[in-house]
Amino acid sequence: MNWQGDEADAGDFLKVAACTAVMGQSVLSLALTVQPALRDQAVMAGLYLAVKFTAPAFIWGILFTTSRTTQSISGYGTYLKQQIPTLFLPTVIWTGLYLWVMPDVQQHGAGHSWRSFFWQAVSGNAAPHLWYNTMMLQFILLMPVFWWLRDRTTRLQAAKHWGWGIGSLSVLAMIGFTLLVYPTRYFVRWYLLDRIFLGFLLYAVLGVLCWQYWAAWQHWLSRIWGLLVLVACATWGGQNWVLRQWGSTVDFAQTSYYLPATVIFDLSVIGLVLALAGNQIRRRSRSLGLVHGLAQLAYPSYLANVFWLQLIWRGGGAVLTQAHLGLGILVCYGLTWIVSFSFSALIARCIDIVKRRRQPWTEHNR
Repeated sequence: MNWQGDEADAGDFLKVAACTAVMGQSVLSLALTVQPALRDQAVMAGLYLAVKFTAPAFIWGILFTTSRTTQSISGYGTYLKQQIPTLFLPTVIWTGLYLWVMPDVQQHGAGHSWRSFFWQAVSGNAAPHLWYNTMMLQFILLMPVFWWLRDRTTRLQAAKHWGWGIGSLSVLAMIGFTLLVYPTRYFVRWYLLDRIFLGFLLYAVLGVLCWQYWAAWQHWLSRIWGLLVLVACATWGGQNWVLRQWGSTVDFAQTSYYLPATVIFDLSVIGLVLALAGNQIRRRSRSLGLVHGLAQLAYPSYLANVFWLQLIWRGGGAVLTQAHLGLGILVCYGLTWIVSFSFSALIARCIDIVKRRRQPWTEHNR
């Protein structure tokens, strides 16, 4: 594994922030099952909404880094071969593990036949967080479209208004999408919208444009980060108000990435993370190597986090949270983060060792 700081980029910061935050969502969702007092539920709801930027940040970060690192790739087939061991294979392994070892964590029903198990797997219902994989892998398959966007803006560097125009149209399209989806009281039933790439296309497009015009993004974000803080606080408050309208008890299922306030909140938080990344990169901070290393572990750690959290929860986390809500949440979250990233680092280390041992044998038999 390469921990060199000079390879870190803004996408790394987004991936680490998203992975760290999404584990908080998992812990808070479980902690809500101990039926805390209404006052505690309100605090938990605020925390949950504060970290509900994870899926957009992940997509933005992946497209940012991929746009940077695939400029010299030989072709689409080569790119897909590279993604099989890093994305597709871990998804298959962890999905099968959840279905086999922890079938009770399935969402929207449970599998009872090969056909239903297959549906649970491909729909992302095998575990609470696997819906994201179903959606994200579609962007991997559609990467040539984003390469075209990147290359188009490269050829038209003198006409930057083209790129900004595409970004503006994407924002308007997302606003229209949210106004179409959210106002109906049936949006919770439309959970398959989360599995379709169109719902998160805005963040992919902006991720590509952010890389292409990174110098301009850094300039503006360094000047308006204070405004972004105010916007994030205001839209966070708006999300809280909407969630409380559903009743006195809190139900995280009533939250949505398509609430207009959530879209603006997500964009504001992503902007703040990018502003931090730009500052750290300009300063050549010593933290860049750590961020880059954690970013390489973010995806497998994300896949594993619910598995380890369930073991921690069943091994005493539930009892601790029932007795001391705040302490239980902190302990479960801390242990989940540490074990998830440590296990991913161990697996990565083992793979590196196997590769190094195979290399002399391969060269000897040529």
